Amino acid sequence: MAQHYDAIVVGGGMVGATLACSLGDTALNLAVIESQRPYPFASEQPLDLRVSAISIASRRILEGIGAWNYIAGMRLCPFRRMRVWEIFDGTEFRSRDVQYPELGYIIENRLIQLALLRRLEELSNIDLYCPARPVRIDYRPEGSSIELDDGRQLAARLLIAADGGYSQVRQAVGIGVTAWDYEQAALVLTVETAYGQQDITWQRFTEDGPQAFLPLPGPHASLVWYQRPEEVKRLESLDHGELLAALYQAFPRELGDLIQIQDWGSFPLRRQHATRYVKDGVALIGDAAHMIHPLAGQGVNLGLLDAAALAQVIVAANKKGKDFGSLSVLREYETMRRRDNLIMMTAMDLFYRVFGTSSVPLKLLRNLGLNLAQRLYPARLAVMRYAMGLEGNLPHLARGEPLTA
Repeated sequence: MAQHYDAIVVGGGMVGATLACSLGDTALNLAVIESQRPYPFASEQPLDLRVSAISIASRRILEGIGAWNYIAGMRLCPFRRMRVWEIFDGTEFRSRDVQYPELGYIIENRLIQLALLRRLEELSNIDLYCPARPVRIDYRPEGSSIELDDGRQLAARLLIAADGGYSQVRQAVGIGVTAWDYEQAALVLTVETAYGQQDITWQRFTEDGPQAFLPLPGPHASLVWYQRPEEVKRLESLDHGELLAALYQAFPRELGDLIQIQDWGSFPLRRQHATRYVKDGVALIGDAAHMIHPLAGQGVNLGLLDAAALAQVIVAANKKGKDFGSLSVLREYETMRRRDNLIMMTAMDLFYRVFGTSSVPLKLLRNLGLNLAQRLYPARLAVMRYAMGLEGNLPHLARGEPLTA
């Protein structure tokens, strides 16, 4: 016999676990299916390679669901400045200009997930199936069922896809995507620096692709080097000394001295958007709905906003006695998020195209634009507030308000 729930969340990563925690302590019963539990945290562990830039809006969401204190009890790195340039000085964004102590935080993905799962396990209305994988998804508009790899059967009115860019749920319910691969890959490196913890993240544009510096706790940083896929493959094949020399040769003087490279890896860059976010009895969130160029580090933040918005719509509908899995209700979530996600995706595409050409006139124009942005104070503040999640059509949790405000 199947175990019945109001909703099943497939994917207990950062976005799926946030959605589940957002629905904690409500009248709804949820199941969360996650394939692998992250290994526990210890302070002496080396820093993970996979990190995210978490916005103020995302912090508010994580605070509102009771997970932020668990993250802060492990480790994170706040950043207060962000600089962007190509040839000239470019523009610098400062948190004090918007009267906030930080612009955001660089946090290891594993630690965010650990904090969320710890909070999730405190909630009596949520069952976590981990490790577990769906082997069969039987979708029906009135309610779906899932068979797990250990033979257990689950059923629910609402199926929530939080299982990544190659979502098994999205494919099972027949929602398509528009997608293309960028002509770039990203080499990511964790390095130990010769100076203490930094409070600035910067990005320099080059003819071959952007180079980014993300501060990490202590004398550490995450470097992101965007390049042609074949060049990234070549760089990955170098030994430690050769790769360190390549960094010194290619990166600007702002990088400073490095003591060692602690870890490195790469990933391809892909742009993908689901043709729709919802069907009757189904909703997509996070990478299952959209994959964005990582240029501005907004991918996880968009996913957390999806989770907060969907939770808000579900709770509001359930309180009014509406069918929270109906297409008419779920379209409210799609209306809240699809346009904003598309705006951010299009902006990143534009940056990729504009800064991806070696045309001399265009190079001069874009550098003039970056320098002009430094002088246009009101416009710079508006961009900062939007990127930090202080402006726009934000769900209640992202505003620091209760879910049912």
